[in-house]
Amino acid sequence: MTEKLSFGEKFGYGLGDMAANFVFQAMLALQLDFYTHTFGLTPAQARNLFLVVGLGVACLNPVMGVIADRTNTRWGKFRPWLLWTALPFGIIGVLTFTTPNISPAAKVIYAWTTYILLRVVYTVNNVPYATLTAVMTSDPDERNSIASYRQMFANSAGFIVASLAIPMVRFFGHGDDARGYQLTMGLLSVLSVIFFIIAFFATKERVQPDPQQKSDLGQDLSDLFRNPPWIVLFLATLFYFAAIVIRGNVMLPYFRFVAGNVDIFAWFNGFGLAALLVGVACSTPVSVRVGKRQLFIASMFLSGAFSTALLFISPHATVVIITTEVLRQFSFGLSGPILWAMMGDVADYGEWKTGRRASSTVTAGIVFALWAGLALGGAVAAGLFSHYGFISEAQVQTAHAQSGILLTASVYAGLAFFATAVCLLFYPISREVNQKIALELAERRKGFAPTKTS
Repeated sequence: MTEKLSFGEKFGYGLGDMAANFVFQAMLALQLDFYTHTFGLTPAQARNLFLVVGLGVACLNPVMGVIADRTNTRWGKFRPWLLWTALPFGIIGVLTFTTPNISPAAKVIYAWTTYILLRVVYTVNNVPYATLTAVMTSDPDERNSIASYRQMFANSAGFIVASLAIPMVRFFGHGDDARGYQLTMGLLSVLSVIFFIIAFFATKERVQPDPQQKSDLGQDLSDLFRNPPWIVLFLATLFYFAAIVIRGNVMLPYFRFVAGNVDIFAWFNGFGLAALLVGVACSTPVSVRVGKRQLFIASMFLSGAFSTALLFISPHATVVIITTEVLRQFSFGLSGPILWAMMGDVADYGEWKTGRRASSTVTAGIVFALWAGLALGGAVAAGLFSHYGFISEAQVQTAHAQSGILLTASVYAGLAFFATAVCLLFYPISREVNQKIALELAERRKGFAPTKTS
């Protein structure tokens, strides 16, 4: 089936993910270092913060999915949330990366308060945004194209944060990293607000549930756990994002304390994220040929292998380290759009099997796994730092702590990528099944007209 969307709509939708990822990528790549090196938390305090808040607020995702599915406005169910959350998202993003001049105890309270608020506003914004992929079109290949756009923009934000954030912190801070972080995140947050508003105006919702479908929360939740693809994608997402945050949070400390040259971090991320963007660009044409499932599995096995390879490379072999990261990021980039496209496919599968559609509830369950994975990964990274004797205030770490940093970046991150691949071996929606579902649902939907949105 063919249901093409315009370049402008895809571009505008992608800007929404760039907006979110200015903060999201900062959480992945910078937040552990910010909290332990600039803000003043210990690794154990950071671990507790990431784990407790991460798992606690992750529970808000299913709630937000239920709310979004039951939102009815002239703009649709999901688009309005981009507009409503844009300004709060920007303000809280700045406050989270602000270091107030208060007592250590008060700082802990401040960190918990702002991190909770950041995670809440991100959830309220991101669940409806992620659901848009499933309702902008019912064409499986076009969904992957949409997801490729959003992933390109998300990874572009990652490129900006990972390669430019630290130089920006130094430029704005003039030796005061706390001020540098505040101004850097302030600039990025202003852009986030603007891009969310553009995404709202650029997109349309086309796929609607049957108007005769009765609202039934218990049935919606029951349908999730009778949806095998959803269960597999839930587990895969959990390990996928745990792997991302374990690897992402440890690389700045790796270059600071193991390689002994933090300036390489920008080059490492710059080349790596450029390769990731190439991988994302290749994802749709490759997945059309081999299928989403097969490409996702291969991407995860290669990402795990190249992560683990860092264990065997001298920390002073800069060219080899960067080359390996280029290969890892290209391999990882191939998976980027697939996860988000699969969310729509899983929602379709549920509708195909049960006759009921709850797009945002399905998506919110997966996004719950995303945030639980981030919490797990952040807690694992911080916990490993604590276990290996990492000292926040130290300018030089012990050999044991350096070994822990290296093992976290290589072996532990690699294991999480491998676990993702193993989960996906059980994903039952092949390309052929995907197309069959899309065609049969299109026939069913001819019986009712979609709600028009503007």
